[in-house]
Amino acid sequence: MSATQPAQPKVTEREARQVAEAAREQDWRKPSFAKELFLGRFRLDLIHPHPQPADEDVRRGEAFLARLRTFCETRIDGARIEREAKIPDETVRGLKEIGALGMKIDPKYGGLGLTQVYYNKALALVGTASPAIGALLSAHQSIGVPQPLKMFGTQEQKEAFLPRCATTAISAFLLTEPDVGSDPARLATTAVPDGDDAYVLDGVKLWTTNGVVADLLVVMARVPKSENHRGGITAFVVEADSPGITVEHRNAFMGLRGLENGVTRFRRVRVPAANRIGAEGSGLKIALTTLNTGRLSLPAMCVGAGKWCLKIAREWSGVREQWGRPVGRHEAVGSKIAFMAATTFALEAVVDLASQMADEDRNDIRIEAALAKLYGSEMACLMADELVQIRGGRGFETADSLAARGERAVPAEQMLRDLRINRIFEGSTEIMHLLIAREAVDAHLSVAGDLIDPDKDLGDKARAGARAAGFYARWLPRLAAGAGQVPGTYREFHPSGHPDLATHLRYVERSARKLARSTFYAMSRWQGRMETKQGFLGRVVDIGAELFAMSAACVRAEHLRASGEHGREAYQLADAFCRQSRIRVEELFGRLWSNTDDLDRKVVAGVLSGTYTWLEDGAYDPSGDGPWIADAAPGPSARENVHRPFR
Repeated sequence: MSATQPAQPKVTEREARQVAEAAREQDWRKPSFAKELFLGRFRLDLIHPHPQPADEDVRRGEAFLARLRTFCETRIDGARIEREAKIPDETVRGLKEIGALGMKIDPKYGGLGLTQVYYNKALALVGTASPAIGALLSAHQSIGVPQPLKMFGTQEQKEAFLPRCATTAISAFLLTEPDVGSDPARLATTAVPDGDDAYVLDGVKLWTTNGVVADLLVVMARVPKSENHRGGITAFVVEADSPGITVEHRNAFMGLRGLENGVTRFRRVRVPAANRIGAEGSGLKIALTTLNTGRLSLPAMCVGAGKWCLKIAREWSGVREQWGRPVGRHEAVGSKIAFMAATTFALEAVVDLASQMADEDRNDIRIEAALAKLYGSEMACLMADELVQIRGGRGFETADSLAARGERAVPAEQMLRDLRINRIFEGSTEIMHLLIAREAVDAHLSVAGDLIDPDKDLGDKARAGARAAGFYARWLPRLAAGAGQVPGTYREFHPSGHPDLATHLRYVERSARKLARSTFYAMSRWQGRMETKQGFLGRVVDIGAELFAMSAACVRAEHLRASGEHGREAYQLADAFCRQSRIRVEELFGRLWSNTDDLDRKVVAGVLSGTYTWLEDGAYDPSGDGPWIADAAPGPSARENVHRPFR
């Protein structure tokens, strides 16, 4: 007998946090460089020497990159995609022909079997030709059907769906709803059991990247708890042309105008139980685990964007003259170019290192991947903004307008618009700060969490106190001194005739211990209120991101030197990046304790209560009428189906 469909869940803040916590990977079965970094332990041995791909992986990856580059040069018209706000069918057919849909899928299912390293290199390349195509391929393979099936699917599911995903079928991932973003406890889409062999889906999904053109969907829906059903948020593979599915709207955005992103309604959509991925209630865990490596696709495309920005800045700054010399020779512009070059080098170092660690599967990279996404999305936006500034009025002008008046069609303003979404996609910067902070303090919560948990009794708190005393008695003394205070450590990073990168690694080691001490002090001071100190936690994470990037840059520079590939130049770029990064780190450390967080909270309370509405006088609001959040009540669709699969 079918369970009845519940109303949209109403949950408290505590209940929402419990749902998110239950979806986390609870254990650390493998070492993590970034986790150790936040604990004040600089484990250089986990990333140096730089891990390397197997020769066969390199051969296969380079061969595909060569084909993809030719395809980008001859069959992708990025300007047309921007003008028409869609990817032409013939372009997608071409991508299918060269195997781009199956880059990460095992060859036994018809895919190319590329490593994470080469998959990311491919996304960086194609993303510069057309960011919309980069988003299409990334959403299809990083969070769409292939990745969760690879990790959690049954053999039957892999055989049924992976060959299609590798060759013909575009996939999409559907989690977000009109009133549910990063708070999945309130997920309203339901999957009601219909006998033993099927579920019936009802609900509305928003911002369904690839959803407008998809053939297969991964849908997250809530299974009601009932007899023989544990219930909870659950993942399903759904055929996009199933009866009852309506793509009600294709969304339009400030950037990524070719993005096939929409609103999808499910009305009594029957899905075979065989299409459920994993057990009931495991959907969020599947989604978060998939994103551990899936998040690397966004910073990979940010690397490509950085390379393109640097190329344009170099070429333009060499020919544009002001006051008797090229603008790049003026310090005000030159500093921006130096920032681009150093940051692009560091971003590539971060992404390649995290990707190679993902391929080797020797380390837990959940924090590294999240840091790469956070840092890459923020820094790429800064680089694109600096490029627009360097180009001046031409940076603000569209490529079509430039071409129409006889100048090179450089889409700098488009790059800025296209990159902006990466600070929101797959976890906004603010959510990434909280996610990474939670993982960074996991060791502390594991031993002392019960001390600040209001639901724990005195016995639990006493046992937690004993555990905490033992842990901190061993841990705290190690934060007082370390290798970063010993001259001559990491001497292999100061070869003759090269900049001294060893001094930067010693700085990272000292700063890691300082960061750990700061975190411990904050936890001691605020205890259970620590989770509300989001400004502090964000700065802690940003410091960790800079230290990770410095470490990756130094390790990459030494690897390139040892292999004879631009070693001297790599050392110079790494040195420049580390010096720039250290300035940012020192500012962040200062702002841990000297900031306006308390005052800001008071101002926010005044704004939200209407105290400062007088400040808004003199402005006109051109916004249209309508609710802030559209009604997403289950029911039949009253709109035309705009689903448009590629042909």
